[in-house]
Amino acid sequence: MSPTTIQTVATVIFALALIHTFSTKFFEKLAHSRPRHAGIWHLLAEVEIVFGFWAMVLAVTMAFMLGKTQAVEYIDGRNFTEPMFVFAIMVVAGSKPILQFAVMVVQSIVKVLPVPRSMAFYFTCLSIVPLLGSFITEPAAMTLAALMMRDTIFAKASRNLQYATLGALFVNISIGGTLTPFAAPPVLMVASKWGLDITYMLTMIGWKAAVAVFITSSALTFLYGRELRRMSYSSVSPYSGVPMVMVGFHLLMLLGIVVFAHHTPIFMSIFLLFMGVATAYPQFQEKRLILREGLLVGFFLGGLVVLGGMQQWWLQPLLMSMDETAIYFGATALTAITDNAALTYLGSLVEGLTPEFKYALLTGAVTGGGLTIIANAPNPAGASILKGAFRGGVINPLGLLVGALPPTLVAIVCFRFLA
Repeated sequence: MSPTTIQTVATVIFALALIHTFSTKFFEKLAHSRPRHAGIWHLLAEVEIVFGFWAMVLAVTMAFMLGKTQAVEYIDGRNFTEPMFVFAIMVVAGSKPILQFAVMVVQSIVKVLPVPRSMAFYFTCLSIVPLLGSFITEPAAMTLAALMMRDTIFAKASRNLQYATLGALFVNISIGGTLTPFAAPPVLMVASKWGLDITYMLTMIGWKAAVAVFITSSALTFLYGRELRRMSYSSVSPYSGVPMVMVGFHLLMLLGIVVFAHHTPIFMSIFLLFMGVATAYPQFQEKRLILREGLLVGFFLGGLVVLGGMQQWWLQPLLMSMDETAIYFGATALTAITDNAALTYLGSLVEGLTPEFKYALLTGAVTGGGLTIIANAPNPAGASILKGAFRGGVINPLGLLVGALPPTLVAIVCFRFLA
């Protein structure tokens, strides 16, 4: 497929955005070495800003090349439901009543596991919570796991444990949402078109993902057992004091947002109701809601939607030129440089695909979902919450890649070799 001039320009801008995501530490250093313009350098060092910033560059470029009308029509033609949903679900899932309920569930599991409490807590957050993403959605599971582990694990962990845990969390969230057809973005993109019901997801994909999640979580728990045992674990929850009636109401709002995830006016109305309740009863919330983090993540994903819409000219022919084995490993690799939901969406546009090809594309897309921050929609949410625990407040992309490789290999083995 021969690209148009604007498609070529958009691909160059997309490549610059990818380079930018790996260069945030450079901009952080500029902020310290050139304090006169520290504000702009700090801004460009925020990984959540990257794709939104370069999407604005693309929009301005389109306006100059094609005219304002066509540029506006292109932006209007993009579907921003997912960025808005991730923003809404992230803020609600990060509210004190939801966290109080989540910690209660985690603590009840921790009590029955036959290992030291700190190790049991680590294992539960790294395995059970990601699998819950199949029911409460992956962004909600990512938000809960990140908030529960931020001060208890990441803030106390060594650098090696930090990146090993982050990589495993991202991979487990990506594959842990495949027990159902409605919780993982790459599955949602094709579920209706390919007829993927809950029976198919559980029997063909979900149980293999669960095996991979438990293998990875168990291995890390015992590999870093000595360090984890030294961490203090308190059964006293930092999230308490919210009446169960208020907890139940927040759970209903969370459920409503999940159920109407594809209907922006409805789930945003529920979110606005949540904001009203949170404002009316501030005593049942933390000092602040995670609105800033949610908005930054929404900006990031919105930018990815704008930039990704111009990449079909090279992505789709590349995907369609592969056989089932090649498409699995190709999708796993391509997911690292583009959102995995975009890959499955492009596959859904092609008619006459075999069941084996569909399985390979879908499982490959979720397998690679932890390799980079942009590989899976919930990753920016987790990075936004956890980056303060890392050295200099920056998550090193190479460190994430190295940490994610072992759990990615575990997922490959489970998806490719389990019958």
